[in-house]
Formats: sequence, structure tokens, C-alpha cells
Amino acid sequence: MVKINGKELDAVGKSVKEYLYSAGYDLMRVAVELNGDIVPKARYADTFLEDGDSVEVVSFVGGG
Repeated sequence: MVKINGKELDAVGKSVKEYLYSAGYDLMRVAVELNGDIVPKARYADTFLEDGDSVEVVSFVGGG
């Protein structure tokens, strides 16, 4: 299991990019932290989630 934004989810083996797409995130409007480190957008496709990982996804919201 992978803890994503505080919830235990079955995302083991998915890339960060696969998870974000499946969860409906806009890749251009998020930042991802994996086990305390920021994942560069260029690494989303080749960074795979492993059992016990902790992920935080932060969405950016525009406004004025």
C-alpha cells in the first residue's frame, strides 16, 4: 500500500504519472513529494511507487 495525501491506496507498481492520470490530476497544476523529496515533473513517468511509500500531491489553484 502507498499512503497518498494521508490515505492508504493500492498504487504499488504505478508510476507517479500513471497515478496522477488515474486520479484525475492535471499534471501541469500539481507538485508531488515522494518520501519527503520533490519529484521533478520530468521524472513522473519513470518514478514508480513502492510498498510503504508516502506521497503528497499538492494542486495549484489560480485566482485573483
